[in-house]
Amino acid sequence: MVFEQLYSADYLKKHPWYGFLLGICYTILGLFIALTIFKNDPALIAVGIISLFLMPSLMNLNSSTIISNKKTPTYWSYLKETLPHIKVYVALFFGIFFTFAGFAILLPKLAAGHLFQTQLAIVGGGKAINFSASLFWDLFTWNLQVLGLSFFLSLIVGNGAILFITWNASVWGTIFGNLAKTGALMSTANPLILFLLIILSVFPHTFLEGLSYMIAAVSGSTLSDGIVKQKLTSATMWLITKYNLLLLLTAILVLAIGMLVETYVLGNFTTYRLIINLAFPR
Repeated sequence: MVFEQLYSADYLKKHPWYGFLLGICYTILGLFIALTIFKNDPALIAVGIISLFLMPSLMNLNSSTIISNKKTPTYWSYLKETLPHIKVYVALFFGIFFTFAGFAILLPKLAAGHLFQTQLAIVGGGKAINFSASLFWDLFTWNLQVLGLSFFLSLIVGNGAILFITWNASVWGTIFGNLAKTGALMSTANPLILFLLIILSVFPHTFLEGLSYMIAAVSGSTLSDGIVKQKLTSATMWLITKYNLLLLLTAILVLAIGMLVETYVLGNFTTYRLIINLAFPR
């Protein structure tokens, strides 16, 4: 293929934040192809196309040789070596996120409603959120299922969890962009200012939630690489398994912190509530 040569896995390891540009370019291209060929439901198809574009560039990104090449590895040294890989996922996520948000804000409402109908349906087309029902345990258990799927999909298909990461970025970007635009249409506010206020409100827990999925994806894909390359009964395979299960537990801890933050935001951030009530008055 040609596309993966734009930013290869080795290049992304050294320059992880170039993944942001890769996410933007592939999202625009994926949306264009989906809208041209699959006109009835382009957004869902676009998520699949974007994921397919990203897979070659992510190939070999998470390698078990990080552990096997170290004579006396420790979990913390492994975590430090893994950070550039996690940064690539974060950069890709935000590239996709802001591209979907930008289109949701800039496109006419009818066009955006058709292009992003699947993403907008996640919140029932834009209903007001019932903050009183936002309990930590409900948030945590629901998102824990997504985290688990990210881990197992990466374990089975290598970097297969990019599908979940792309999907979440598209949903969050579309919903927040649509919320800002709808709030602006219902008032005299600038949609970009409303979007900035929304991002300031939701960024901490959105980042932590997405980060937990990405850490789980790295854990699953690295463990998958170890299973392929190492003998299952070897000491190296034991280290690979141990460190990546610890990485999975780290992802769960990050998710728990993110859900605590989200519970607090939903119950206490009046700015976010005001924007939602402005966009979707009861």
